[in-house]
Amino acid sequence: MPAIVVLGAQWGDEGKGKATDLLATTDPIDFVVRTSGGHNAGHTIVIDGEKYATHLLPSGILTPGATSVIANGVVVSPEALFRELDGLLARGVEVADLKVSANAHVIASYHATIDKVTERFLGKNQIGTTGRGIGPAYADKINRVGVRIADLFDEKILREKIDAALDVRNHLLTKVYNRRAIEVDAVVEELLSYADRLEPMVCDTSLLLNQALDAGQTVLFEGAQATMLDVDHGTYPFVTSSNPVAGGVCVGAGIGPTRVDRVIGVIKAYTTRVGSGPFPTELFDEDGIQLQTLGGEIGVSTGRTRRCGWYDAVVARYASRVNGLTEFFLTKLDILGSWDRIPVCVAYEIDGQRVEEMPMTQTEFHHAKPVYEYFDGWNSDISGCRSFEELPKNAQIYVQALEEMSGAKIWGVGVGPGREQTVVVHG
Repeated sequence: MPAIVVLGAQWGDEGKGKATDLLATTDPIDFVVRTSGGHNAGHTIVIDGEKYATHLLPSGILTPGATSVIANGVVVSPEALFRELDGLLARGVEVADLKVSANAHVIASYHATIDKVTERFLGKNQIGTTGRGIGPAYADKINRVGVRIADLFDEKILREKIDAALDVRNHLLTKVYNRRAIEVDAVVEELLSYADRLEPMVCDTSLLLNQALDAGQTVLFEGAQATMLDVDHGTYPFVTSSNPVAGGVCVGAGIGPTRVDRVIGVIKAYTTRVGSGPFPTELFDEDGIQLQTLGGEIGVSTGRTRRCGWYDAVVARYASRVNGLTEFFLTKLDILGSWDRIPVCVAYEIDGQRVEEMPMTQTEFHHAKPVYEYFDGWNSDISGCRSFEELPKNAQIYVQALEEMSGAKIWGVGVGPGREQTVVVHG
């Protein structure tokens, strides 16, 4: 009953889609599951030179024979879901079977409205959200005024829930933000319009996945966002509204922790971040610009330029610890092929003290300065390498050093965007 978790080990955009796609094509995968987040995530997959981006859909939607699952921990915008599905169909893509949890919460149009006006209201204290309503939808879930997918099939219950949710939201919009109140009827009508198309996809996904594992089928749990954006374990308050760490997978999918066999942390050979918040190794010089340019560091979901910095082993060790990683998948090693020397952050200096583990407080992390070790570059194109032995010696040394300082073995290395551009280190 192999259950495999693939998650981000930095601030997101590490290449989880590539790792998921690779797993799904090297061994038969029966189910690919999203367990948290919404359409604020983005996975890019390159197949035969064609680039595909998934946001709300699991990247397994492109894998023939696999069933894609949007589990109970996800917040679902029906509009975004069908827009993404229709976009793939328009490109002639034969999409896999899709199941949606009846218990997943719905992102309605008013959630995006609240998200955007709140960010503007915060001014210089903005979190850097995508403005797509993910945070407000999770807030309604926790405040117990949320709408679940199952509610779209009972108009009476749906209307009651929308009325209760907007009772408070409209006071906030009109009296604090000086905006127009949202009409209950308009929201109910919009959500009901999705019900007929959605209903055949809806099921008890927790039961489905547990039965699959009982039957010995392979289930791949695909992370959205990443460890350092976890609402509990990330750089709070500059985080997402869910738990993208490994523990959140069990809650978000309705499976027990004893079900999980492998936990793979996807991590870049350098570091990027989108949105606000502390970032110790961030670069503001030509190296940072070069990483952005060579790495194509533009957010898949937002189109925002990613902030870039060197590899942070403190973050890697932290991700290994809080997720119980069994291995890493290292991506974008090829991007570093033009540097003579490559810095790696091995510790922080905080108030004159060397710190080798994640600081306990937000203040300490904000003031952390990177302590670097330097590795010789390889000054060559490695995109054609297909085995670890084919990599230049200095690239091998770099990978081995990252493995030793990061807390888990490195299973594979991405040397280009294509699914075939991968080097297996530990098979």
